[in-house]
Amino acid sequence: MSEGAQVKKALILAAGFGTRFLPASKVIPKVMFPVLDKPIIQIIVEEVVKAGISDITFVVSPLLPEIRRHFEPFPELNVLLARSGKRNELDELKKIERMAKFSFCFQKPGRYGTGAAILSARQLIGDKPFLMLFSDEFYYSNPPWITQLVNAYEEFQGSILGCIRTTKPEDGNRFGFVTGEAVNEKITRVADLVEKPGVGKAPSSLASMSGMVFEPEIFDCFVEADKELPEDKELFQTYGVKKMLAKGKPFFAVEYQNYRYFDTGDRFGYLKSLVELGLEYPQFKEEFSNWLKNKISQSQG
Repeated sequence: MSEGAQVKKALILAAGFGTRFLPASKVIPKVMFPVLDKPIIQIIVEEVVKAGISDITFVVSPLLPEIRRHFEPFPELNVLLARSGKRNELDELKKIERMAKFSFCFQKPGRYGTGAAILSARQLIGDKPFLMLFSDEFYYSNPPWITQLVNAYEEFQGSILGCIRTTKPEDGNRFGFVTGEAVNEKITRVADLVEKPGVGKAPSSLASMSGMVFEPEIFDCFVEADKELPEDKELFQTYGVKKMLAKGKPFFAVEYQNYRYFDTGDRFGYLKSLVELGLEYPQFKEEFSNWLKNKISQSQG
């Protein structure tokens, strides 16, 4: 770790097949599902760019080329839009193409899991700290959630886990949970990360979510964990975190402030995201709100 290091690169994991959305996700990757007029993954990229990070790597499956196509130029479509006089649509597509420097790599065959996906991007990420994100959840917050992560890293110069508070017993089956000593009202120095401890068994109320800043040493930790795991086990990011903690590397958890959480990883979460953001969409929020009230009234009548 170099003194005063800054986060300049982001890694987004997008190699999954979204099996909870089959058959819809058989041809269209789950992360390309629209939230109104933008795919989920574009919303996440926009949040990354908003935080000042413009070097973005995706880990994708070779069977899901649509993700790459979305962020790369589509000359034939651009020409068609120009000839049709659809200048606004053309400008929007060009904006996406120029939003950041995009790189893509495939998750290496053999080992599955988020840790294996991260390890697949080692060559593209290099030896600098990097932001790591899942591709099916995002936040709207003030300040922006990724800015909160980056600011915490730059203040404490240690790896960062983005977290929220939850006391729901069922969340013990959904998230990993952080234990440690509070540094201040927003920051905890991490002692351990317990992955999905079980219903009602969370060791704390601080749940680890999407949004992590890793020091590059995490790659060596994944290599070590990979050698120790049986071939049929998934290599999760938790293994790398635990290895780094065992080596005495500083790890901190930042509790997101003033946030709204959008989980599009399952059907109900995706539906809730559509409704909540639809109620805020400038072009039709009032009309949609009235329609929704009428539907609810009819269903209760």
